[in-house]
Amino acid sequence: THCISSAASDVYKRQDMYRLYEFASSGNCYKLRLAMAQLGVPFERVEKDITRGETRSDDFLAINPNGRIPVLVTPEGRALPESNAALWYLARDSQLMPVDAFEQAQVLQWMFFEQYNHEPNIATSHYWLHVLGEPEKYADALQEKQQKGHEALAVMERHLQAEPFFVGGRYSIADIALYAYTHVADQGGFSLQDYPAIRAWLGRVKTQPDYVAMLD
Repeated sequence: THCISSAASDVYKRQDMYRLYEFASSGNCYKLRLAMAQLGVPFERVEKDITRGETRSDDFLAINPNGRIPVLVTPEGRALPESNAALWYLARDSQLMPVDAFEQAQVLQWMFFEQYNHEPNIATSHYWLHVLGEPEKYADALQEKQQKGHEALAVMERHLQAEPFFVGGRYSIADIALYAYTHVADQGGFSLQDYPAIRAWLGRVKTQPDYVAMLD
C-alpha cells in the first residue's frame, strides 16, 4: 500500500498498520520491506528522496532527529529509526528469529558486522555510483571502499562455504540484513565472480517464501 504524504504531527497517533518512511533504492529500507512481506505484515510506504534533502525537513526531523531513513512507525504511532533495530523488532518471536539465545546473539553479531564492516563500504559505493552516478567525484574514496568492501565479502564467503545461511543453518534476519546490499553489490562496482558461496547463498535467499525484489 502506498501513501502519498503524511504530516509529522500525525506520526504519533494510532494508525491501522505500520508506516515505512523510505527511499526505494536504499538497501536499508529494502530490509524492512522484505521482512514485512515475508512476515505478512501490512504496511504503507512514504517515499523520502534523500538526494533532494527531504529527510532534512523540519517535519521529518520531528520523526527522526538524525534525519535518516528508514524509519518504521508502529500501528501505535511509535517511531523506530535504524534499519537493523526495526528489523529486530519486526522479527521478534517469528520464524525469522532463532529461539536459542546464543543464536540470537549470533544474529546480532552479523547485523553489527553488516553495519560496521559491510554497509559503510558496499552501500556507500552503491550510493555514489548507482544513485548519484558520480564516479569521478568519488574516485579516490572509492578505492578505499573497494578494498574494505572486498574484505567484508571475504568474511562472508568463508562463512558461507560451510553454512547455507548465516545463523543456525536457517534463514533469518541476519541473512536479510546482509542480502540487501550484497545482491546489488555490482551496482557499487563489486564483482561477485570470486565469491561462489555468496552467489549460491543469494540464490537461496531468492527462493524463500514471499520473497520480493528490491524495486517491487
